[in-house]
Amino acid sequence: SSQPKRRLRRRGRRRRFSPVTTTTEAHACRCSAVLHPTAVSRTLSLVDPSTGDPHPSGPKNFGGIRGAVVLAERSCLQKYQFSHGDVVLFKCPSDHRELFVKRLIALPGEWMQLPGTPDIIKIPEGHCWVEGDNAACSWDSRSFGPIPLGLIKGRVAHVIWPPSKIGRVDTKMPENRISPL
Repeated sequence: SSQPKRRLRRRGRRRRFSPVTTTTEAHACRCSAVLHPTAVSRTLSLVDPSTGDPHPSGPKNFGGIRGAVVLAERSCLQKYQFSHGDVVLFKCPSDHRELFVKRLIALPGEWMQLPGTPDIIKIPEGHCWVEGDNAACSWDSRSFGPIPLGLIKGRVAHVIWPPSKIGRVDTKMPENRISPL
C-alpha cells in the first residue's frame, strides 16, 4: 500500500459492449460466425429458403415460420445419401431461382400410393418424392411430381432464425402422411 498504484496502459481502442443487443446485431453475429470459415462453408450453407440467398440479410419463410433462416449441410450430396423423413432444400422444378424446403417421403425406385387416390407409382431412378408438413397449404410433389435428385441443394439440419424456433430439424416421417409401400 506504500507503493503508488500503476495505471495499466491498454493498447488499441477499447470498445464497450452493451448488455442489450438488437436482434439484427445478434443475427449478423450468428451469420458471420457460421459463414466465416472456408472449410465450414464448403459443407454447410446458411440459406434464406424464400429467396435462395446464401448470405441472407433478412430472413423470410420456412415451413410456415415467417422470417426463418436455415442451416443446410451439403455433404449428403456427394453420393445422394438421403433417408426417409429428411428435410431437404431444393430448387423449384418450374423456377430454378426459387428454393423450397420439404420433407423427403420416397426415394428412387420405391413404389408408393399417391395421397387421396388408389394410384400407385414407382419413383423413377434419380428422383425422389417430397411433401410439406402442412399438406393443405403445401406446393410439393403432389403438384409437380417426383423431383430430380440433382435439384437438391442440401439437408436442412437446423433452423437458426428466428430465435423462438432455433433448433435441430427432426428427420422423422410425420404421422398421417403417405409412406412408401
